[in-house]
Amino acid sequence: MRVPTFVVFVLLAIAPALSQAAVKQAASDSLLIQDSRVLHVTPTKAYAALSEVAHWWDSEHTWSGNAANLSLKAEAGGCFCERWNDNSVQHMQVLGAIKDHQLRLQGGLGPLQGMAVQGVMTFTLKSAGDGSTLSFEYRVNGASASGLDKLAAGVDSVLMQQLDRLQRYAETGKADAAKP
Repeated sequence: MRVPTFVVFVLLAIAPALSQAAVKQAASDSLLIQDSRVLHVTPTKAYAALSEVAHWWDSEHTWSGNAANLSLKAEAGGCFCERWNDNSVQHMQVLGAIKDHQLRLQGGLGPLQGMAVQGVMTFTLKSAGDGSTLSFEYRVNGASASGLDKLAAGVDSVLMQQLDRLQRYAETGKADAAKP
């Protein structure tokens, strides 16, 4: 079956919008990424999985190249840290941890860490039938020279990959996508 050229052009035109669906606002001095998804596990199991960051975070987005070096202490003042050999990085700090309901962290991930910006990331869990709803928000603010709008698509892409991995890990115990 041959797809009409018009349909191909329409799909190509909307593809960028679909891939950045979680970017709710992007300006040179601010960025807001949001996502909401249904998890087929209880909030208790989802919260436990969220805290086990070394099991679901992608190694490609670590300084050491190995997600096993990550840890997340889910308590106020706790560290989302990476430690390997004689090296360490604090990726974010926990602002609040309300067991089975909400985890809030502050800091800049990736290239944002070296910029004069402030980021707050919030994971909120609510019961939904036999499972739960995970609402995610990452709000970043900085000076107008920060150029956050130019980083929005990349930050969104990485965070959505991580949320997909978290969902798979919470639901199946494995973060990697099943291979065909």
